[in-house]
Amino acid sequence: MNMVQGKNMYLRLALCLGFFIVGCSNGPADFPSSNASDAARPVHVVNVLTEEVRPVVMRDMLVLPGQTEALHDIRLAAQRGGVVEWTGVTEGQRVRVGEPIARIDLSSLGAALERARASLRLAEDQARRRSQLYAQGVLAKEELDQASNELTAARTRLREAEVDFSHGTVTSTLDGVVNRLHVDPGEFVGEGDPVADIVNVETLRINFDVPEGDVRFLAQGQKAVVRVDAYPEREWAGEIDFVAWKADPATRTFQVRVVVDNEGGAIRPGMIARGAFLRRLIEGAVTAPLFTVQDKGGERVVFVEQDGVAQARTVQLGIIEGDRVQVLEGLAAGDRLIVAGHAEVEDGTQVNVR
Repeated sequence: MNMVQGKNMYLRLALCLGFFIVGCSNGPADFPSSNASDAARPVHVVNVLTEEVRPVVMRDMLVLPGQTEALHDIRLAAQRGGVVEWTGVTEGQRVRVGEPIARIDLSSLGAALERARASLRLAEDQARRRSQLYAQGVLAKEELDQASNELTAARTRLREAEVDFSHGTVTSTLDGVVNRLHVDPGEFVGEGDPVADIVNVETLRINFDVPEGDVRFLAQGQKAVVRVDAYPEREWAGEIDFVAWKADPATRTFQVRVVVDNEGGAIRPGMIARGAFLRRLIEGAVTAPLFTVQDKGGERVVFVEQDGVAQARTVQLGIIEGDRVQVLEGLAAGDRLIVAGHAEVEDGTQVNVR
């Protein structure tokens, strides 16, 4: 080994020994204190909005489904049998009382009507001549009375014939709309067969089946608000005109009938409707928005703010009106109910009221 190589080897040994000595003499490494970390960690504060709980008046409403029907709905029938000569209306057409709907061929009755008219003319002539003869003293009083009776009978037979013949024309007995025409020209109809259905939709009635526990809240003349599924954005004012005194034995419900002014005919018979009836007014009710009530382990819970801290309150709920619910227990007037940020807090969470 030459001199240069020996020096390099000694130098490397010296450096390694020095590193070993330094590592052993420095002692344990320094680590940050856990207590200091805890002290530096920030407290979690949730921003919330609150509203003060104030007593209000709540309306306890009963909402029930029902079905609409025309207040006036009739079926016109043939009063005499025969062949339909013509129909004067079409389905959907508006008609007035007395307007002809259809005519039935009653030729035989027409002939009878002409005979009755001729008989009346003859009876009138005989009565007039006998009256003249009686005035001249050549006719007995009994014969004059007989002529008078025959004249009365002839007039009666003519009226009967006119009525019979008029039955050949079927006329509307209701202002309304032709909902269905049952006959066509040339068709034979018998006495009593249907000719047309006429409905008046300007006033409708709606039948509701009311549970026995609620019928005590309803009375004739009471107002109701009616909505139909076909027009969810509209509502109509109605009035109760009948409350059944006897329950339906099959359903144990009481029929309640509501009359609705349907000017314009938007509601049609047969539509599904919903009626809202006022059961009672609740004074001094404590309420909360529905969205603030949370389900926590099967319990209904709201959060209130007190001294910057969220407090959980288990509540008992009552009726619902619109987007608010009655709180029977767990909340009192003056409480600061958390209405925004409530989903981010737990019992004891520090909060900042904005």
